[in-house]
Amino acid sequence: MTIIENQFDPARYAGVRKPLLEAETLPPDCYTSESFYRREVETIFLKVWNFMGRADRVPNPGDYAAFEFVGVPVVIVRGRDGKVRAFANSCRHRGAKVMEGDGNCTVFSCPYHAWTYAIDDGRLIGAMEMDETEGFEKKNFGLIELRLETWGGFLFLNFDKDAAPLSDWLGDLPEVLASYDLDSMVTTQRVEYDLDCNWKIYVENAMESYHVPTVHQHTLQKQKRDHNPPIPTGGEYCGLFTRHTGSRALLPNAKGFPYIEGLEGLANEGTYYVLINPSTMFGLTYDCMWWLELHPVSASKTKLIVGSCFPEKTTQRGDFDELVQNYYERWRISIVEDNVVSDLQQTGIASPFVQPGRFSYMEPLVHTIDNWVLDRVLGA
Repeated sequence: MTIIENQFDPARYAGVRKPLLEAETLPPDCYTSESFYRREVETIFLKVWNFMGRADRVPNPGDYAAFEFVGVPVVIVRGRDGKVRAFANSCRHRGAKVMEGDGNCTVFSCPYHAWTYAIDDGRLIGAMEMDETEGFEKKNFGLIELRLETWGGFLFLNFDKDAAPLSDWLGDLPEVLASYDLDSMVTTQRVEYDLDCNWKIYVENAMESYHVPTVHQHTLQKQKRDHNPPIPTGGEYCGLFTRHTGSRALLPNAKGFPYIEGLEGLANEGTYYVLINPSTMFGLTYDCMWWLELHPVSASKTKLIVGSCFPEKTTQRGDFDELVQNYYERWRISIVEDNVVSDLQQTGIASPFVQPGRFSYMEPLVHTIDNWVLDRVLGA
């Protein structure tokens, strides 16, 4: 492993800190170095509100989803009281992972020594052969609950017990997107991809349109669009808005659904592309919304989850199953195009001959995102 001297010296990033059209891109090792990635985990992902998809992934009491996020095993479950909670997915006996995959259960039961936990509050309710252990009390060995809050039907996880509430993180975003009535939407598809790229590479790609004429020349490039400056924001997010006619979740000339009722302001004029820091992108257009949810795995590996949401009224149409395939086709094609080019960038940026580049005027949010990361990794 190459040791990079002064990797976290702020002076090393002076070029990135300049105004957009004077600035350099991040040094290449910010996308390839495991030490830089570990610092991101410590200063960003273990401290902030991380997007975890929609609550309708666990719709019924006892439904659970177990996964790892930045190396931390987590299980999300809907209790018998209807509330969704998150727990550290590590047995309090000797640390084994208690649950795997998605499913439904009445209790959590560790597959190693059968310690058993309640799904409502994580309390330990069964621990065989522990009667002779001195001072052992089950009440002291429940699963550790993690902070989980919701907005618009979406779940957000925070590992930091001292972090400000989710409402502070989102700021005015719920107000900006209010007319989409996100609470009433339904997840109709959830697709996972394994990417061979750093999480920032994928975020940066999603938040600029400079690549569209080449990467999407036969698909999205055929849609007419304008170029607007980043939208003003009052929270931990950034975004772009494009005025246009027709749904941006469809390829040209594809048949779609009626528009969402009650759209107001800019929502009634085009499409929002929003990044909720640090690693989740929303696309919100006239008839639906979709999200790109990134789970960093290492400096050069990322899991991408693509979710699709439609108003419940739309999903009840007799022709829903037929027409929704047009939307899935659009996402299947365009997402894979972005996946391929992101993996190519990771391969190229790992070359020992790569040096920082320069920004186009069409990449303002890439510059913003990179500086947001540096603020936290280096200490603002």
